[in-house]
Amino acid sequence: MSEREIYLVITQTGSIISRMLKKITGAEYNHISVSLESDLHCMYSFGRRYAYFPWWGGFVKESTEYGSMKRFADASAVVLAIPVSESTYNEVETELKDMIAHREDYYYDSIGLVLAGFKIIYKRERHYYCSDFVRELLVRFGIEDSEMFEPIVQPMHFLDIPDGNVIYRGRLCDYDRTAV
Repeated sequence: MSEREIYLVITQTGSIISRMLKKITGAEYNHISVSLESDLHCMYSFGRRYAYFPWWGGFVKESTEYGSMKRFADASAVVLAIPVSESTYNEVETELKDMIAHREDYYYDSIGLVLAGFKIIYKRERHYYCSDFVRELLVRFGIEDSEMFEPIVQPMHFLDIPDGNVIYRGRLCDYDRTAV
């Protein structure tokens, strides 16, 4: 069985919304993305569709070269590498490509996020916030057991993944894309 890795990129961008979430949750990090490549050139998540307009979100591709992650390049970050089989990697890659191709069918779950702050679970089909999406992706493809997570998960909770190997801590813009 050949091994590949997927990467979880956990960040605190410093945006108004992330600062509000930090005040409410006390969490050091308030956003999470998934990348299939160690250089993190392309990350996937649920977040703002436009860098300067935080109220319209959905399924997005993120990069430090464009959009919100470029705008918040000084974001503090933790990057986790999680080993997966070649077949699991391919399944996740196919799912992410399909989601991007149909991104207009997915919605940012602002209601679910607000209710999660009150410990109320509220799920609608094809509606996610970042950590809800990553949790579902990891569980659906058998990368992590659903027992690993609480029903309401925050980006900080992913730091407890047993197979997660922290490969970087620091400013996202300082991440050495060639060293990994």
